[in-house]
Amino acid sequence: MSNTTERAVLAGGCFWGMQDLIRKLPGVHSTRVGYTGGDVPNATYRNHGTHAEGIEIVYDPAQISYRQLLEFFFQIHDPTTVNQQGNDRGMSYRSAIYYVDEAQKAEALNTIADVEASGLWPGKVVTEVEPVGDFWEAEPEHQDYLERFPGGYTCHFPRKHWVLPRRDAAE
Repeated sequence: MSNTTERAVLAGGCFWGMQDLIRKLPGVHSTRVGYTGGDVPNATYRNHGTHAEGIEIVYDPAQISYRQLLEFFFQIHDPTTVNQQGNDRGMSYRSAIYYVDEAQKAEALNTIADVEASGLWPGKVVTEVEPVGDFWEAEPEHQDYLERFPGGYTCHFPRKHWVLPRRDAAE
């Protein structure tokens, strides 16, 4: 295992379901849910303005690549619905990738292009790609929610048909 970790910040609907699935991936060291990509300082559940419900992921790039994280992200939420996941509607539930550097931005744009070219998803990808900004950690009752309440609400699940074909390492 390497001593290097990297950070990813993603938004794809209700943060409970995103966290529950992503935390289980090999190479993911930690996750926390919060509010990001918006206009309100010190955002809270009751007052998060234009922020999205997001997840911050700390991972070991020697075990899981940023590309692999993004491919899983696109498998567990619908990136073709504007401001909506399942029954959740509103700006809080938009699909977004908040990149921490130019390499992440390039990989995000490449992954979106591959998702669209695959024809496997039901429409055009509407995922926003923006530079990372403030990440306001959500209240304790929202952290690890589905670990504490295994039957709790989620609209996230791996869709077995939304898997990009493996690329040749030479590409």
